[in-house]
Order: sequence, then C-alpha cells, then structure tokens
Amino acid sequence: MRDILTLTTYFKQNKDSQNYSDNFKLRIHRALSWLKQAETTEDLDTKFIFLWIAFNSAYAKEIKNLENKERVNLNEFLLRICSLDEEQTIYTLVWKNFSQPIRLLTNNHFIFQPFWRFHNGDITERQYLKEEKNEQRHLLSALEKQNTPQILSILFGRLYTLRNQIIHGGATFNSSVNREQLKVSCQLLSLFLPTMLEIMMNNYDKLDWGKPFYPLVKNK
Repeated sequence: MRDILTLTTYFKQNKDSQNYSDNFKLRIHRALSWLKQAETTEDLDTKFIFLWIAFNSAYAKEIKNLENKERVNLNEFLLRICSLDEEQTIYTLVWKNFSQPIRLLTNNHFIFQPFWRFHNGDITERQYLKEEKNEQRHLLSALEKQNTPQILSILFGRLYTLRNQIIHGGATFNSSVNREQLKVSCQLLSLFLPTMLEIMMNNYDKLDWGKPFYPLVKNK
C-alpha cells in the first residue's frame, strides 16, 4: 500500500465498514489531506511544513496536567507505531534504507535544541556539550542494539527543532544554510508517514489513539 492514493482509497473504503471511531476517522482524514498536499509542491520549506502538519494530525492528542506534553505525545506515538509494526516496515526503513540520512541529521548541531539554548544564553557551553555527548551516547547505544523506537525518538527530536525554526520564524524562506537538512527531512517524512498511517489503519482497534486537540465542531 503506502502511496498516498492507495492509502486514501483504502481509508474511504474502510472508514465505515471497519467501525473507525469518529476521532480516529478525523485524525486519519486530516493527516491524509496534508500528506496529499505535500506531494504537490517541490518547494522544500512548504513541503516540510505540510509533512509536519500531517504528522501532527496523526500523533497529537490531549494530555492534561503534563509538562512538555507534545514531545511526550510524539515519543509515545513512535513507540506505539513500532510495537504494532508486525511487518517490520519501520525497522527496514531505519536500518536498511536510511541509516546514512539519519546519521546526517543526528550529527547536525543546527537542529539540536541545546545548541540554540547555548547560543541564546539559556545554558553554558559546557552544559550544551554535555547534552550533545549524552545524546550521541544514547544514539550509539540504540544503533548497537538496533533499538528502532530510540532512534526514531532522537531523529524526530531533531526534526522537531527544525519544525520550530521554520514555524516560529527562526529561518529564512528558501535559505541556503538549511537546504541539506530540509531535503533529507522531507525524504524521510515522505516515506515514514504513509507507513505510519497504514499501521494505524491496520490497528485502529488495538489502541486508544486519543482525542485530537481540535475536534470537529459543526455550526448549528
């Protein structure tokens, strides 16, 4: 499956017969709409934004009274997806298809949040270097043990920083300084997201995927 047209067709054919909950249908519908839009543009900034919105539509849910809840949501979602990946598709993408691009992103300090916390004066250089060293240690351990959820957690942490740079006005449109990380990020998201959505649809009844932040409210 996995291409956007096939995924969309599968969703339309099964959303009622498979008894998808309203929240689940809304989540998949929104994710597919943004994923489809991402395929229509070659501009990397625009494509990345559309891809991230699609990803956000898939994973984000309400968690009350919890700090850093978006990153908690994200990591919990990645763990769930990996646990449900019976065909080991995510594993194959990580270890056989994209090991080098993943290393490229995880070695890029410009999309490592503590690097910017140091340059903004929030932490010392020593603290930044310590955090960088700790993450590299976790990365090497995950690579050695082929711990896919841990690799994805580190990778999407870098992508989240890139997302923040763009969405919060911390990058110039079509800037030459971030083309490499944007190109690789778009390649990864374009392949990871359809696979993740397929896993979700195949396991819609295995887990509570949660309530989206913004439910559909019809005008009265």
